[in-house]
Amino acid sequence: MSSENSPTPSDSKEDGFDTIPQDILDRLTRVDMPAVKDVAASEETMQVGDAIIPVYRCETLVLGSGAAGMRAAVESKRRGIDVLVASTGLFAGTSACSGSDKQTLYTASTDYKGDNFLKYAQSLCNGGSMNFSTAYVEAVGSIDAIGGLQFMGLPLPHDDRGAILRYKTDHDEAGRATSCGPRTSKLMVKVLFDEANTLGMRILSSCSGIQIVKETTADGERVVGVLATHRPEKRNLYGFVFLACQDLVIATGGPGELYRDSVYPHHCHGGLGIALEAGIELTNVTESQFGIGSPRTTFPWNLSGTYVQVMPRVYSADEDGKEHNFLTRYYRTTREMVSNTFRKGYQWPFHSTRMLDYGSSLLDLAVFLEQKAGRKVYLDFLRNPDPVNEGEQFSLDDLDPDVRAYLENNEALSELPIDRLKRMNPLAIELYRMHGTDLCKEPLEFAMNNQHMNGGILIDDWGKTSLEGCYSVGEAAGNHGVTRPGGAALNSGQVFGKRVAIAIKRSRLNRQPANADIKSIETSLAKALETAASFLDKSEGKSTNQVKAEIQDRMSDHAGIICSADDVSAALAEARKLRQEVESAGGLRVTSPSLVGSAFRWRHMAMVSEAVLTALDHYIQNGGGSRGARAICDDNGAQCPEAKDEDLSRFRFKEELEKDRVEKLVIKRDGDSFPIRSLPVDLTPEVSREFFEKGWGPYLIKEG
Repeated sequence: MSSENSPTPSDSKEDGFDTIPQDILDRLTRVDMPAVKDVAASEETMQVGDAIIPVYRCETLVLGSGAAGMRAAVESKRRGIDVLVASTGLFAGTSACSGSDKQTLYTASTDYKGDNFLKYAQSLCNGGSMNFSTAYVEAVGSIDAIGGLQFMGLPLPHDDRGAILRYKTDHDEAGRATSCGPRTSKLMVKVLFDEANTLGMRILSSCSGIQIVKETTADGERVVGVLATHRPEKRNLYGFVFLACQDLVIATGGPGELYRDSVYPHHCHGGLGIALEAGIELTNVTESQFGIGSPRTTFPWNLSGTYVQVMPRVYSADEDGKEHNFLTRYYRTTREMVSNTFRKGYQWPFHSTRMLDYGSSLLDLAVFLEQKAGRKVYLDFLRNPDPVNEGEQFSLDDLDPDVRAYLENNEALSELPIDRLKRMNPLAIELYRMHGTDLCKEPLEFAMNNQHMNGGILIDDWGKTSLEGCYSVGEAAGNHGVTRPGGAALNSGQVFGKRVAIAIKRSRLNRQPANADIKSIETSLAKALETAASFLDKSEGKSTNQVKAEIQDRMSDHAGIICSADDVSAALAEARKLRQEVESAGGLRVTSPSLVGSAFRWRHMAMVSEAVLTALDHYIQNGGGSRGARAICDDNGAQCPEAKDEDLSRFRFKEELEKDRVEKLVIKRDGDSFPIRSLPVDLTPEVSREFFEKGWGPYLIKEG
C-alpha cells in the first residue's frame, strides 16, 4: 500500500503534483458514489411459528458489497446468473472507507518489459503458508483484474504510450504496484457499482447475514440460504428475512471489530463467525497485519507511503501535555532515526525481524510502548525531526543513500516535511483535511493498529470453501499467506471474484435443479427465533457493549504485536469462558428487538476471538516463532532487539521455524471445541504448457 520507488519524474516541475488543480484532487478524494435502488420488498413469505418471514430468492447470494464481493456479483451477472447482493451498509466497509497513502493494485508488468508469472507468483507466496498454485492464479489473473477495472472506468495512471505507472511496495522487489491514490479501493467500488447498475443488479441494503442455513444431502451438507436481519423489515419482530440461494459467496471482509486498536471502519464484523457456526473451516487465522495508523476515534487510516517518507517530526505527549522526543531512546543517531522513519513507508507492517539492527519496526515497538505508558503519539509535518544527540541536527544532506536518492528522484528536497508532502502527494493532505485534520496547521495523532487479517475462510483455487455451494472472496478468504506484497489483497479479491463466478457457472452445467428441504429450513429458522427471544428481557447476562469491550481489550492487549506463551494461554481461557457464557441461556442480553442482530454478531465475534486464540496458542505451544504478525517473546529466544537507551531484553523472541512456513493451520467449530489440523503447503512451481488444440475443446465443454 505504500511506495518505495516512483516512476522517474519529468524534468519540469510544472508537471509535478504541486501544480495539480484542486478540482482534480477533490475528485480523487471526495469520491461521489452512485445512487443504488434497493430491491422491492418480497411478497413471498414463510410462516415459522407465529413469525412471518419474508423470502428473497436468487441463484447466487453475495454477502458483502466491497470491491471483491461486487466483482463476484458483476462477473456472475454477466454470465447470466441471477444474483442478489446483501449488504449491511453500502459504501461502509473497508474497500470504501479504509486504506493508506496509496491503495495498491498489482499489474503483471515491471520496468516496462512485462513480467514473468512464475517470479510474480513466487513473490506472492514468499511469506509462507500459501500454495504456489494460488499465487500463480493471482499473478496470471492480475491482467484481467486490471483490464476489467479499466474497462469499467477505473482511472489508473499511465503514460502517453499506455503503460501503467508503477512503484514498489512492502515485500515487492519488482515494482508491480499501481494506484489511483489513497481512494483507489473506493474508486474500485464506485466503478463496480456503476457496472452493477448498468446490469440491473438486485441489491438489498441494510441487510446482515446472521446464520447460514444448510441441508443434508447424500454427499454431506449444502448451503440453501442465509437468515438475515433487514433493517426496514417490519413483518416480524426482529426484521428477519430468509435469503434462499443455490450458491453463496461470503465477501464480508475481515473481523475489524476484533481489536480495540484498529484501523478498520466501525461495524466491520466480517464473516468468520457465521462461517465457524456453519462448520466451515478457517485457515491461517494466526496471521494478521499491524502497523501505524490514525486511531478509530478520529479517522482510521494507515500511515504508510509518503506520510512517513517525508520524515515528519515524531513525538509523544503525556497527560500534562509535555512533549517527549521518545525515539531518541531507541535510535543511535538522527540519521538512523529519520532513515528508518522513512522506511516505514514501504516497510509499513510490523515484522519481528525488523526490530533487529535498529530497523524500521523498532519504531513500531517504541510507539507501542508509548501507548502502553499512557502517552499519545503524533506526526508533526510542520517541523523537521528533533535530533537524537546533542550537537546533531536533522539534515537532508545526512541521510542514508536510499533515502536521499528517493527524495532526489521525486524532487522533494524541500526544507519542511509539509512541503515535501505537498510535492510528492497532496492527496494525502486532502484526505485528512476532508476528515477534519489539516496537516498544514496541526499534528496528526497515530497509534499501533490492527489492519488486516491474512487468514480467513479456507478456500481452494476456485474460491470454494469446505461447505458445498459456499465460496469466499476478499479479506474473508484466507488465501493471503503469512506476509504478502503490500496491497496485493486488492488484486486477489478481483481475481477470485471472477474465478468464483466462473466456478459457479460451470457447476450449473451438470447440476440437477435443487429442491431444498423446507422442513430443515423451518427447523433452522425456528431455532434462530428461539435464540433471538432469549436475548430480550433479561435482567442478567452481559450486554453487547460489555462483550465488545472484553473481546477488544483482550485481543489488543494480549494478541497484538507482542505475545508470549503464558499470556496467550491465559487469554484463550478467558475467551473460551466468555464464548460459553454468551452462548448459554440468558448469557447475552439486549434491550430492544432491533438490537437482536447485534447480539448475533457479538456472539459470532466471541467465537472468532476464541478460534484465533486457539490457533495462536496451538502455534506457540508447538514451537511456533515470530514472523510478520507478531513477536513471540521467550526468555530463551535467539533474537533480541536493541535500543540506544532502553533495555529491551524482555522482548527477546523466538525465530520462525521453517516447518511452519510450509503448512497452514486449519481450524473449525465442532460442538464445544475448535479442533486444529495442519495442511501441507504445495510450493511446487509446476506450470505445464497447454497446447491450443488440446485445451480448446475441454474449455468449451467447461464453459458450456
